[in-house]
Amino acid sequence: DIGCGTGRHAIELAKRGYKVTGVDISSGMLSEAEKAARAANVVVEWIRSDATQFQATWQFDAAICLCEGAFGLLSTNEDPVEHDKAILRNISTALKPGGPFLLTTFNGIAKLRQVTQEDIEQGRFDPATMIEESDQEMDLPEGKKTVHVKEHYYTPSELTWLLQQAGLAVEHVWGGTAGKWGRRKIHLDEIEVMLVAKKIG
Repeated sequence: DIGCGTGRHAIELAKRGYKVTGVDISSGMLSEAEKAARAANVVVEWIRSDATQFQATWQFDAAICLCEGAFGLLSTNEDPVEHDKAILRNISTALKPGGPFLLTTFNGIAKLRQVTQEDIEQGRFDPATMIEESDQEMDLPEGKKTVHVKEHYYTPSELTWLLQQAGLAVEHVWGGTAGKWGRRKIHLDEIEVMLVAKKIG
């Protein structure tokens, strides 16, 4: 589980009998994940690492990167494409041949349909790079904090190309919003897209 945060998905998978590794850059998030795993009476291996730097020492049967856990989330000076390509390369390397990969990320089509010229003029969204910047108040393990958020949006065709470059063959592109996922075509205004892929080879 790349970008596992407080372990919501990793713990649920562990409860269903999977042996799970959760990777996240935030020690605070991982501390909360550890507490939640103990409360759920499951064992999950937690690894603190930047997803762009994570190097697995063994190969996994499957991988997930859900709810913008790492993919598409940028720090101030990172190259957006290289950042996300590095994450996908590391995931691909960590997977066994034919291993499935599930990714959810923001739907660039929906963003383009919602953004205004004022957003562009005020520097909140750049259509040339598909990057949105904002200050958001977040409930973090250390308390409420205002965080500058920089997010990269993609169209489904760009996502398919990126995954292919990393050695991941996309089998399905589906639409969804948290709580309303389905094996169906993308609705243009849905918040996220879901890609189901397999490691090539």
